Amino acid sequence: MAVTMETVSNRPIFVISDSTGETAEKLLQAVLSQFSVTRPKIIRKSYVRTERQIEEIVQEARDKEGMILFTFVSENLRNIMREEALKTGLLAVDPLGPLLTAMSYFLGTMPQSMPGLLHRVDTDYFSRIEAVQYTVKHDDGQETPSIDQADIVLVGPSRTAKTPLSIYLAQFGYKVANIPIILNLPLPKDLQRVAQNKVIGLVIDPYRLREIREARMLKLKHKIPGYAEIQQITGELAYCREIYRRNPKWGIVDVTGRAVEEVTTDVIALIRSGNGS
Repeated sequence: MAVTMETVSNRPIFVISDSTGETAEKLLQAVLSQFSVTRPKIIRKSYVRTERQIEEIVQEARDKEGMILFTFVSENLRNIMREEALKTGLLAVDPLGPLLTAMSYFLGTMPQSMPGLLHRVDTDYFSRIEAVQYTVKHDDGQETPSIDQADIVLVGPSRTAKTPLSIYLAQFGYKVANIPIILNLPLPKDLQRVAQNKVIGLVIDPYRLREIREARMLKLKHKIPGYAEIQQITGELAYCREIYRRNPKWGIVDVTGRAVEEVTTDVIALIRSGNGS
């Protein structure tokens, strides 16, 4: 569906929190201020603390063709929300989860997971808006002439979580571009202008990829010939690996059955090491 000012204004953004949701809405308003379009309706759902509440909200968001911004300090609730969003194909963004995960690794301790302790977002967080803007503009092979400005470039076949991974990375301040690898088609020449140790190739188990693609077609109610057939998928993955073999400076990350936060940690480690081999 083509996105117009009219359709955007009719598609709400659900802000969901296990506390007031004030922090998440402030962040959303800051991001929306960067776009010269009609503001979408914001629906705030506060004090969401049960699986049943999440299921009902996700169903409402799906019915209204909306998107979700959620901030749960509870890891269990974050996992439930991700699973429900994945089932329905909704775009759901978790700005708090990656930061909590990173802090756990860095500080060597688990967060208190008590809703209401976080009353404001550090001003440094808003400086990451530029990275998010860049990432959105460079999703799915768009705007390749300025791809050399990227901090990270993700490449991989369709449905290997390139877009959600890009958005998560952008929340850490990385400008991310992602480019699909399509069987027997060359990658954009602009990719050659990027420092090659900034490129990360994604791989996945072929049978898991088949499941994801089948679920996608079921949601869209549109069958794409060959898209979820194992023979074509294995051919695509073999083609990807051949490209990766010819580019030894690229990093390679397996996304099979892994949460976006886990993959993000691996990608950042590769980029910081400066050695994708």
